[in-house]
Amino acid sequence: MIRHHQQTVGGLMGFVQIIELRTSRFEEVEALHDAWLAETEGARTTISETVVADREHPGRYLVIVEFPDEAAAAVNNDLEATGRFAEKLTELLDEPPVFSNMDLVRVDRT
Repeated sequence: MIRHHQQTVGGLMGFVQIIELRTSRFEEVEALHDAWLAETEGARTTISETVVADREHPGRYLVIVEFPDEAAAAVNNDLEATGRFAEKLTELLDEPPVFSNMDLVRVDRT
C-alpha cells in the first residue's frame, strides 16, 4: 500500500465535501454537471470529484469533491455558474441534497 499524505499551508490536510443525491434522472444530472465543467473551466477550485452509485439503493449517489482547503471550496461555491448549477440540480433531484463538510485526513492508494 502506498500512503499519500498531502500537506497544505498551515499543516491542514485538505477539505472534502460529500453530497448525497437521490435522483431518477441521473443522466440529466451528469449532463448538467458537464455543462458546469465547461462553464467553470479555469475558474473552479476543485482538485477532484468522485461519484459513486449505491448498489443497495438505486437512485442514491454520493459525490465526493476534494478542495485544497475550505477557503477554496467557498470560492467555488461563490461562482455564478455554481449557483445556477445548484438551482437547476434541485429540479432533477427526488429529494433535497444532503451536504457533509469534512477535513481530509489521509488518502491511501494502492
